[in-house]
Amino acid sequence: MKGFLKNILATIIGIVSGVFIIMLLFIGLIGVLSNEEEVKVKENSILKIDLGKLSVVERSSNNPFTQLNLSGEINETIGIKEILDNIEKAKNDINITAIYINTSFIINAGISQTEEIRNKLLEFKKTGKKIIAYSEVYSQNAYYLASVANKIYLNPEGVIDLKGLSASIMFYKGLFEKLDIEIQIIRHGKFKSAVEPFTLKKMSPSNRKQLELLLSSFTNNIMDSIASQREIPLSEIEMHANLLMLEDAETCLELNYVDSLLYEDQVKNILADMSELHELNIVSIKKYSSVKTIKKDISRNKIAIIYASGSINSGEGNEEMIGSETTVKAIKKASDDKNVKAIVLRINSPGGSALASDVILREILLVKEKKPLVVSMGDYAASGGYYIACAADSIVANPTTLTGSIGVFGIIPNLEKFYDNKLGITIDTVNSHKYADMGINRKLSQLEIKRMQNSVKNVYNTFISHVSKGRKMSKEAVDEIGQGRVWTGYDAKKIGLIDTYGGIEKAIEIASALAEVEDYRIISLPTQKDPFTDLALKLGERNNIADFLFKEFGIKSKLIKPIEEILTSDQIQARIPFTIELE
Repeated sequence: MKGFLKNILATIIGIVSGVFIIMLLFIGLIGVLSNEEEVKVKENSILKIDLGKLSVVERSSNNPFTQLNLSGEINETIGIKEILDNIEKAKNDINITAIYINTSFIINAGISQTEEIRNKLLEFKKTGKKIIAYSEVYSQNAYYLASVANKIYLNPEGVIDLKGLSASIMFYKGLFEKLDIEIQIIRHGKFKSAVEPFTLKKMSPSNRKQLELLLSSFTNNIMDSIASQREIPLSEIEMHANLLMLEDAETCLELNYVDSLLYEDQVKNILADMSELHELNIVSIKKYSSVKTIKKDISRNKIAIIYASGSINSGEGNEEMIGSETTVKAIKKASDDKNVKAIVLRINSPGGSALASDVILREILLVKEKKPLVVSMGDYAASGGYYIACAADSIVANPTTLTGSIGVFGIIPNLEKFYDNKLGITIDTVNSHKYADMGINRKLSQLEIKRMQNSVKNVYNTFISHVSKGRKMSKEAVDEIGQGRVWTGYDAKKIGLIDTYGGIEKAIEIASALAEVEDYRIISLPTQKDPFTDLALKLGERNNIADFLFKEFGIKSKLIKPIEEILTSDQIQARIPFTIELE
């Protein structure tokens, strides 16, 4: 009887879950179809950029289900190159008279991504077309972007949250102590701070020092950019931030951070007046993507952009994780295609598995024998991210990119006491050889630690050897700037880790020059899976519906993610532990 009722209940849950998923599929399909509808731009239209409602990603996914949450709402994303292409298109579009930057408090873009967009907007201004910005409240990132505008408007009750940058690291040592989990660390490099969240309860002096230098470099770049556009002395901006002086709209106006205090309806009237017909025609930057341009002769020549975003791991990857197998396949595909004349590897990664990074680097070295390869760095290209970048013919990064972190560490948790004291589980083992049970179920012996230390040291030496050869520097020079230390793109150029400043467009320009091709078209790799096939595969991989829902629709604590990533990854890692966000 109990079994019968259990089966009935399971059947009911399965039916309900199935209906739920079908509904989400239907919603997603509708969303895709609606987005594919071609948009006609009227005369005297204004292109609207609202990055509060759009999340900027490295590459837009063609899978509508990744944009769904459990409420059925669509969380739209837009690729960084899609934004840049649309601004470029608007430059030459006679129907686009201006750009309207309308932001909410927080914009969903990284610092380096914002810098790329901002630089493209500066190009747009050179055409003589206007940029207008408005917000009820400006966050620092939003204002950094808006500062390029010809006119900046603020709600009469609004503020500008200018207060400088901060970097916070969450430390887990106390948590592991409570759980009786011992984290065994083997590292190389005095600045290799990736392990500190698991071994300390606060920053080490060396980590604090490097973060202070990073924040200083970021702040100087951002504040100087604002100063040059608003013609406010840099020293005054620093003072205003330190004293939190932009606490009300009137002060923001008085100090020249904004041009007028207006409500949104008043701003829209101004935008309408810019039209000869005195009517407001606005097209969003997302919809503008579907606006067709005049077709030119399609070139046979191609430049392949290979996107590598997220932590680096072995096996398959996706838009949020770099899988060595997936990335190698993409590189091989570009290598074997005779029409691909050059490759741009777009990296946005804090690092990850040292082994997976080495596998990817090997394929990069092979493809370089056939055609040019240029690296474009996003917000991060550090540790393992720099490992796969170092052999490129040219490396391009924004001043606000985080890079370097040339260092390696090993991590093995000891769960023996956790099993016994917290779960009541004991483990008894029989070995064929003395160290056959080396792993997470017991404490490492001195010999095992020594072997791990040798492995970490060997990987580090391999790392700096690759950097030495790729960047044409001595191993001693690489070691001096290595040892896990993180650098901004601005400083990385000074010490030879990158070649020039710029974003993905600059990298494409360099790649075409190296390949000696003027006419080309862009292709993007890895090839994205059909969304319905991908969903079916994922459903087949899940043990239950609950797991699918939690994994695919984002019901997962941000607290868990860094722990899960580092404990489930390869033992030897090359990664950074922190992020810096301009809020």
